Amino acid sequence: QVHLVYPGGGSLQSAGSLRLSCAVSGSTDRVHSMAWFRQTPTTEREAIAGIDRDDTTSYVESVKCRFTISQDNTRTTLYLPMYSLTPEATAIYYCAAFPFRMSTIHDLGVLAGRAFWGQGTQVTVSS
Repeated sequence: QVHLVYPGGGSLQSAGSLRLSCAVSGSTDRVHSMAWFRQTPTTEREAIAGIDRDDTTSYVESVKCRFTISQDNTRTTLYLPMYSLTPEATAIYYCAAFPFRMSTIHDLGVLAGRAFWGQGTQVTVSS
C-alpha cells in the first residue's frame, strides 16, 4: 500500500505564494508518477500538474508558469510551489501517486481511479 500525507495548505491573501508538500511512504517502489489535483465546491476534481519518475512535468494551461511541480531525489516527497495566487485558486488540493508512467497530465486525470490518494488539504485565497 502507498500512503500520502500533506503537512501543507492554509489561508493567504491574493497575490501571495504558498508551497504544498506531500510525503509518500509505504510501497514507494510501486509509484512511477505523481500529480496534484484540486477540487472546489462547484467543480469536479481536476488534475493540474504531474511529474514522471524521470522528472518530466506536465501542467494544465490554467496553472502553467505559476505553479511548479517537483519531487525530491528519492521521489518520496512531492512539492507544489504556487505563485501569484488569486481567490480562484481556493480549493482542496490532493496529491496522487500512480503505479504507471505519466504521458500527460490529461492522461493522469482520466486514470485518477487507479491512483493512491491522500486526504487533501484546504487552500483559501482571500481578496
